[in-house]
Parts: sequence; C-alpha cells; structure tokens
Amino acid sequence: MLRPYTPALSATWLALLLLLPLLVSGHMIEVPASKKECFFEDLHVNDKMTVTYQVGGGGHLDIDFWLSDPDGIALGKHIKQSTGTVSITAKKDGRYEYCFSNQMSTVVDKMVSFNVHGVIYVDDEDIVSPIEREIRSLSHGLSAVKDEQEYIVVRERTHRNTAESTNDRVKWWSILQAVVLFSVVAWQVYYLKSFFEVKRAF
Repeated sequence: MLRPYTPALSATWLALLLLLPLLVSGHMIEVPASKKECFFEDLHVNDKMTVTYQVGGGGHLDIDFWLSDPDGIALGKHIKQSTGTVSITAKKDGRYEYCFSNQMSTVVDKMVSFNVHGVIYVDDEDIVSPIEREIRSLSHGLSAVKDEQEYIVVRERTHRNTAESTNDRVKWWSILQAVVLFSVVAWQVYYLKSFFEVKRAF
C-alpha cells in the first residue's frame, strides 16, 4: 500500500538527487601491455549496474572487456573495442567483476576511461509519491548526461593527440624534405663546378 506523501520524505529524495554525482564514479586507468585490470562491485538481487568505457590512448585504441557474475559466468563481453557500455540486473547476491584486458598487445599500454553507476532496487511498496518517480528519472538522466560528457572529453583528447601527432609528422617530414633538397642542390653545384674545372684543364 502506498504511504502518504510527506515533506520530509520529499526532502530526503531531493537530498539523494543532489548527492547523485557522488554515486557515479569515473576513473582513468592505464592497462599495461600483456596485462589486465579487474574491479568488482557487491550487488544484491535486482540491483542494476552499468559500466561504460572509452579507450583514450595507445595502439589501435582497442581493449577487451568483460563483466561476470559471482559464479564467473560472463554477462557481457567485448573484444577489441574502443568504446562500449554494458548494463546488467543482478540475478543473485554477490560480487560482480569487470575487467579490462590488454593481453592482445605485447608492447603498447592502453589508457582507459570508464564510469560505473547503478540503481539500488526498491520494492513497489516503498514508492511514496509521483515526485520520487520523477527524482529517479532525473537521476537516470543525470547519469546518462555525465557518461556522454566524459565520452566527449575523451574523444576530444584523442582527436587532439591525433592532430598534434600529425602536425609533428608533417613538420619533421618538411624539415627532412628541405634537408634533402639543399643536399641535392649542393651536390649539383659541386658536380657542375668540378665538371667545368676539368674542362678548363684541357
């Protein structure tokens, strides 16, 4: 049975909404070549968890990712992807593990940015008023906005690094061309000069 709406309960949910940014965790890690990095979250039945990730640097900007339940069964798996999202609803209590693997690479380290956010399951009996449903909807929306913002930041960093790398290559290629050009000109001048000097000797 629905409980009556009270200002105190409304204030409680509003406070939870304001604290939502603290419940969404963002991380940047470096996964060494031939290694993997694993993390875990303790969930209860019907809890929800979403992991989003983006490779920001290293090699072909790809990584292997998987998320498994307490029994080690893979609930989501990506192979050589640069970005991805996996969402699950816990079917049992326990420790859910997710890993980023760079074992396909033997030389290059990878930089990975990822976010983890979730929703704690609440029975319908605990729903107090429509305002709580709106607050929960806003919390999901804020999580999506935060993920999109961090994705854009990582993409901008990746594109900037690519542009700077291309600029450096163009600069050094231009310098090399100039050196080769002056070397060829100097050789031609020297060759022609020596050719005419030999002619005058006769």
